[in-house]
Amino acid sequence: MSTVAAIAYQVEAMMEHVDVLVVGAGLAGIGAAALIRRRLPHKSIRIVEAGEEIGGTWNTFRYPGIRSDSDMQTLGYSFRPWRSSRTLAPGSEILQYIRRTAYAEGLDELIRTNTRMLSATWSSVQARWTVTLESTTAGHRSEVSCSFLHLCTGYYDHQRGYLPDFAGADDFTGPIVHPQHWPTDLDYADQHVVVIGSGATAVTLVPALAKAASHVTMVQRSPSYVVALPSDDGVARLLMRWLPHAIADPVIRWKNIASITLAYRAAKHAPRLVGSAIRKRVARAIGDSGDAERDFSPRYEPWEQRVCFVPDGDLFDTLRSEKASVITDQIVQFTTEGVDLVDHGIVAADIIVTATGLRLEILGGAHITVDGNSVDPADHIAYKGMMLSGVPNLSFAIGYTNASWTLKCDLVAAYVCRLLTYMDTSGHASCTPIPTDPGAPTLPYVDLTSGYIQRSRHLLPRQTAHSPWRFHGDWFRDALLYRRSKLEDSEMRFAPAAEPVDNEHSPRPVAP
Repeated sequence: MSTVAAIAYQVEAMMEHVDVLVVGAGLAGIGAAALIRRRLPHKSIRIVEAGEEIGGTWNTFRYPGIRSDSDMQTLGYSFRPWRSSRTLAPGSEILQYIRRTAYAEGLDELIRTNTRMLSATWSSVQARWTVTLESTTAGHRSEVSCSFLHLCTGYYDHQRGYLPDFAGADDFTGPIVHPQHWPTDLDYADQHVVVIGSGATAVTLVPALAKAASHVTMVQRSPSYVVALPSDDGVARLLMRWLPHAIADPVIRWKNIASITLAYRAAKHAPRLVGSAIRKRVARAIGDSGDAERDFSPRYEPWEQRVCFVPDGDLFDTLRSEKASVITDQIVQFTTEGVDLVDHGIVAADIIVTATGLRLEILGGAHITVDGNSVDPADHIAYKGMMLSGVPNLSFAIGYTNASWTLKCDLVAAYVCRLLTYMDTSGHASCTPIPTDPGAPTLPYVDLTSGYIQRSRHLLPRQTAHSPWRFHGDWFRDALLYRRSKLEDSEMRFAPAAEPVDNEHSPRPVAP
């Protein structure tokens, strides 16, 4: 053995190796690791998390009023039901739910926090990934190898939110705060607060801030659809009271999945009817306290962008109380006094909150290479919405945008378990999705017109019009895809070690 080979062998022997490396310890990561451990107890697992604590989104975001924007019976795990009739839960309760799940499933000892994945390199000869990690506190780097890499990093940048370049921002004398980086010591009591934005974060912040602020003004460039939901699920409460958990839990979950799916299908099939119904409900809810036609009538159809849900119509109650108001207008610039608008002039503010959206980041921002070839997700097609064409033994969990995030991530994790089991029993070392028609016209991975998606569509993988290179955003159809579809099909190549991936079959997707 040569000196170089001997050194390489010693380094590899010293490197930690696990069967499955899960990146991200939020809702998706903890759920996936728990499911893998339950179904494949012989597999070794390691979880790495860039944050100081586990929790993902629910640890990153700490702004006032933060809560789920999906019902908790479907946002919670199928294997650990959310046993409360509360529909939309505060972020602090969701964070505790994630942490209790990790502890109950014995995952706490497998998690390495303050650890960011910088890169992952696949070797077909070894049939494994070598992942470079960096300590976010000490800065030192280390490596771990794994046979399968499951990325639960979501699709937005936890370090930076999206902030437009507002003219005059340096002139404003008060604090300018982005919700993603909310200061723990910010005192907004008896202050005039301007919240810029109209999405889920803005409609959550306004009623929460209005409880202590002198007045809150929501300044929006264009309206969003806002729907009031009961904060308590009466049917769920009755079922949990009168039926055993083993019966009540799945019934409640199926009821809510069916409700979400039917509402979404109705919106897509009869958008004008559904949009009109939503606008009429808002008009009744705000009464004379606002102009529903101007401030709550979007220029797009329902679910072309996400619908915002508010518990018990708290936003509308706040508007009627005159503790808050909505202005639909264009921002000219920030001034020393507040925000200068095209039609309304200057809106005075002591604090400006820029609820202006997210900045996307794919695969945690890590540099991925396969046999020496760099992988740009935008150059690849998504196989079943969870793997990239030409990339072996790597899956990613990106949840639904029209339903609970966890519903999709649960399906993906279950499919990973099926895939790993099949590879073990069949003696395969790698699995690589390779399209038989690489020149097929493609579609966007996320079919939303929201600003944060449109700004970053060039970062996302694509999909085609046909399975398995398409997922439908419909849980019932996707459940069949992930739970029943064949693992060995014409688009998936299984191989032993020492067979390099032919990336000639995975060219840049062709847009229609």
